[in-house]
Amino acid sequence: MANTPAAEKAPPKPEETIARTSGYRLLPGAADEMLDQQGNVRPVWQHFVSAIDQMSEHDLHERFARADRYLRDAGVFYRAYGAGGSTDRAWPFSHIPVLISEAEWQVLAEGLVQRANLLEQVVADIYSENRLVEQGFLPPALIAGNQEFLRPLVGVKPASGHYLHFCSFEIGRGPDGNWWVLADRTQAPSGAGFALENRVATARAFSDIYSETHVHRLASFFGAFRSALQSYNRSNDGRIAILTPGPANETYFEHAYIARYLGIMLLEGEDLAVVNGKVMVRTVAGLKPISVLWRRLDATYADPLELNQQSHIGTPGMVHALRNGSVNFVNALGTGILETRALLAFLPTICRHMTGEDLKLPSIATWWCGQKSERDHVARNLDRMVVGPAFTGMPFFDDNGRSILGSRYKSEKGISAAEWLERQAGNLVGQEVVTLSTTPAMVDGKLVPRPMSLRVFAARTKNGWQIMPGGFARIGSGSDVSAIAMQSGGSAADVWIVSDKPVDRTSLLPTEESFTRNMPGSLPSRAADNLFWLGRYIERAEGVLRILRAWHARYAESANRDQPLLANVTEYLSLIDVDTTTGVPESLLRNIDSAVYSASNIRDRFSPDGWLALNDLSKTARRFHERVKPGDDAAHAMTILLRKLAGFAGLVHENMYRFTGWRFLTIGRLLERGLHMTRLLGHLTEAETPDGALDMLLEIGDNVMTHRRRYNVNTAGLTVTDLLALDPLNPRSILFQLDEIRIEVEQLPNAKINGQMSLLLREAVRLHSGLAVMTPETMTKNIYESLERDLEKFSDILARTYLG
Repeated sequence: MANTPAAEKAPPKPEETIARTSGYRLLPGAADEMLDQQGNVRPVWQHFVSAIDQMSEHDLHERFARADRYLRDAGVFYRAYGAGGSTDRAWPFSHIPVLISEAEWQVLAEGLVQRANLLEQVVADIYSENRLVEQGFLPPALIAGNQEFLRPLVGVKPASGHYLHFCSFEIGRGPDGNWWVLADRTQAPSGAGFALENRVATARAFSDIYSETHVHRLASFFGAFRSALQSYNRSNDGRIAILTPGPANETYFEHAYIARYLGIMLLEGEDLAVVNGKVMVRTVAGLKPISVLWRRLDATYADPLELNQQSHIGTPGMVHALRNGSVNFVNALGTGILETRALLAFLPTICRHMTGEDLKLPSIATWWCGQKSERDHVARNLDRMVVGPAFTGMPFFDDNGRSILGSRYKSEKGISAAEWLERQAGNLVGQEVVTLSTTPAMVDGKLVPRPMSLRVFAARTKNGWQIMPGGFARIGSGSDVSAIAMQSGGSAADVWIVSDKPVDRTSLLPTEESFTRNMPGSLPSRAADNLFWLGRYIERAEGVLRILRAWHARYAESANRDQPLLANVTEYLSLIDVDTTTGVPESLLRNIDSAVYSASNIRDRFSPDGWLALNDLSKTARRFHERVKPGDDAAHAMTILLRKLAGFAGLVHENMYRFTGWRFLTIGRLLERGLHMTRLLGHLTEAETPDGALDMLLEIGDNVMTHRRRYNVNTAGLTVTDLLALDPLNPRSILFQLDEIRIEVEQLPNAKINGQMSLLLREAVRLHSGLAVMTPETMTKNIYESLERDLEKFSDILARTYLG
């Protein structure tokens, strides 16, 4: 298949170069992006084609592997849905970009700008005067019966003055070489982040060709849109955020990537509250105002109070806030009605009526079956139509495949086409099948033609609509257009807009010598919660790994589970749901999986290196779970996992900005380490503990050498207690954890108010001072049990104070 990752194939041996375009031919009845109608390579492609024709198989394999490795390391994925649920799959990347000349793109851009302005006028009319319906340009049923027509939003003017701020358009080239608009995306357009990642991956594969070709960069487009978002924020203390449905959404990776790229918050509905008609975000420093929300969830789910009452991802009162004009939505709620496919049938007439111009980019031929004249037309052309529910997405990209209208009619015997359509009136849209153009895709070392459509993005800026100079192409896995969707086996490719002269190399990094240092944004309570538990799960996994390594090392020597020390520790491990009969127990995997899940909820705050290290740890642990046996094999596996975990912890410690989020992550780790050592000491320092328990404690605490240097006696209960419980300089001791917790809590928001310590800070100080005055002789099992309860109580207070 065209999108088979090159890295998954065995690397070929270096060999002579081959002409990869030698067998490339036009398909009957279809235009092609690389070849003109005479079968000659278009000028814009000639340099690229010449370059890859000179590459050996080995060189090409290495280039594709670089791109695939980047996408894999960056964690780019898409979510595939099937009967068994959803699974995350590697990004299906087609390595050959689509090249379009700057001159041709300029014509396309002008047509899309005209279309974006027209859609703005249409949606503004629908939610205000409604003259298009009144004057007969739109059928009343098309609006009133549309589930995307949100009546609570009628008469609500967007605070920015515009309904549309960011759109995308599905476009395709027909057999005659002209471009058609296949669909308008105005609800919550996705793909811009993936276009960026496709660009980086393609530039990695063809860095030399890319640098020699005058390809328009994408950064200026995003920079202009970020400036536009900032201009909508007219409040001194307002914030800008992306509103996501959450990690379960198929494009969540993109939401997090864009938030990180633009430097704005990523929020879910539960992060928000509407207070006195204003949208507020729940942060660890209290409620803070939100002025701009770039929404990536469908409008009906935004407010369960006035829209979809079944929504669990919205925020009650959001529509009320919109009526107050206290928040800007990008795009405005209700703009999803513009995605109605039946609307395509009326846009040409509406364009002439509202602008006095013809559409510069025609829509695919469409007929709404709610009108008799249209039904008669469709009845006469059954075999050239495709259909679907009137208010859903384009059939070309239906994840379940296309339905042919004629086939559906023929399956119902005994009625005429007109009668059948009469029964479907208002529920079907007929559209003419368009044979899409083809573009080169690499298959088995040769370029072959594959059907293609483009997704192009438009952003409203201070200078009007700006079209991204690129986008991403969706490439079919075969000649069938229905397989163009990624859910059906399609892939994605970069789009190069090529100029005949050098282009600006812009960046989102500031170029001015003067600057303003902005403090990091407020930390949402949900993000703090995930960071706190990420720290706890990671430390919990480390604690289990250290105990298991010590247990399996001793089991490898004795091969006797009934040996007193092993039996004693097995009993302790069973209390925390750890099974020693398997090399890598399920409970360890659950802790690591929980850490991955917590991190996945805060991808916008997580570095790609950290994410890669955490996923590598998870994959290695799962692989060990399937094959590692108890004993020396398991002990060795635990050492490997500890090293990987230490690598992750080092990345976080060395690279994460020392602000509020880092403190919650750190407090989580410190708290869990303190609990781990408290429980262990309480269990293994009892008088009746088997021989070897104290040595095992030192090994688990990674303090064998330190104990030998510090104490001139053999291992004893008092010395081990002193070192692992009460030594303020030992990073594994309980007292060290409590001292660090106190320091970090003191830096949290509202830790002190008017000179008074908060409840959480008082508890941190009490815990630290209470243990600091203890001596090894006073550390009894009851003391350890009491300390364990106090640490759990501290966690509860922290949750009530900051994470609720």
